[in-house]
Amino acid sequence: MLIGVIADDFTGGSDVANTLAKGVDGEGGLRTAQYPGVPTGPAAPDIDAGVVSLKSRSNPVEDAVHESLEALNWLLNQGCEQILFKYCSTFDSTPDGNIGPVADALTAVLDAHGVVVCPAFPTTGRTVYQGHLFVGDVLLSESGMQNHPLTPMTDPDLRRWLRLQSKNAVGHLPLSIVLAGSQQIRAAITNSAERYIVADAVSDEHLLTLGEALQGVPLVTGGSGIALGLPRNFIRSGMAKANTPTAESSSGPEAILAGSCSGATRGQLAEHQKAHPTYPIDVPGVMNGTVTVDDLMGFIAENTGNAPLVHSSGTPDEVKEIQAKFGREAVAETLDALFADTARALVQRGYHRIVVAGGETSGAVAQAVAGELGSPAMRIGAEIDPGVPVLTLGEDQPISLALKSGNFGAPDFFTKALRIMEGQK
Repeated sequence: MLIGVIADDFTGGSDVANTLAKGVDGEGGLRTAQYPGVPTGPAAPDIDAGVVSLKSRSNPVEDAVHESLEALNWLLNQGCEQILFKYCSTFDSTPDGNIGPVADALTAVLDAHGVVVCPAFPTTGRTVYQGHLFVGDVLLSESGMQNHPLTPMTDPDLRRWLRLQSKNAVGHLPLSIVLAGSQQIRAAITNSAERYIVADAVSDEHLLTLGEALQGVPLVTGGSGIALGLPRNFIRSGMAKANTPTAESSSGPEAILAGSCSGATRGQLAEHQKAHPTYPIDVPGVMNGTVTVDDLMGFIAENTGNAPLVHSSGTPDEVKEIQAKFGREAVAETLDALFADTARALVQRGYHRIVVAGGETSGAVAQAVAGELGSPAMRIGAEIDPGVPVLTLGEDQPISLALKSGNFGAPDFFTKALRIMEGQK
């Protein structure tokens, strides 16, 4: 294994796995596998890039650091020459962490300096300029992310936000140096007096230039975009052969589970329910025990064949009201458990296509499905929308998963995902 990725959630893990696997400009990428948590055994010998997906984005800081160091140890034992700490392209975190504390722990073990920090993903509208993160044409703090129920992003200045979380100094790599080329970037990184450097990037070409400059550095941090240029470093040096992901198809019963409250997911939900059955989960009912897995499974079974969708999505005001009544952590844990139990029931009853929306929900579902199947590595398949591939688990009767970050995907994402899972376009 050449590149090891530590992803702080499961949708981000599949996003960066997709980036590493497909490569750019038709060159092909690396043989990539995604793992649901830290594996207990060695990786397959033909894997070039391994993505360990954790649920460390919103965990307590101590837990996030511990899990990330466990993942680092496993990846180093697989022979990885470069580590990527992957977080969301909207830098989801609080003033206390978890990005800063995890990065501090990784840099300490790897003795890394001048570590690039770049969550830019221009394909989905995330860009960094003058050290500030934009979503489309607005600052992060005006994009709706300021209302996130777990990690509200109220400051778009990545330098200032990271300084709140880290004990290390944070510098800046301006766009002017990025435009000057990889040699100038490498010199700036090498000569930096700061442990971290927030890098500007407003196009994929900037990310490719950054990737070229990062050849051989022990640690990189960022969104999946920063991985665009990393595979070609290994391919062009002869350390790996270019590979194209193999599309696999799964037929059979289907279900959609949505736990995201993002504006994009709510829009996709509104589009889906125009022609397909949807089941809004009564969250207070879940909290008091009157709504159970049986209720969700009953709805799904009754509507199998027509893309049934169950969701706990709500407006920011609705979410705040429920959290105020029952407690933020309690609501999140209870819903995660409900979705995980539902996923186990789906696998047990022969459902082979499962689409999931939301980072926390995806983590719960992916771990539940993998657990039912003996925790195999997830194979990277066809791309549904930018950043969201089909993941396939199992051999004899494979199960297809699509793990969608809340803000990702076209309006028709849910039906498109089910269609592509079947091998259709």
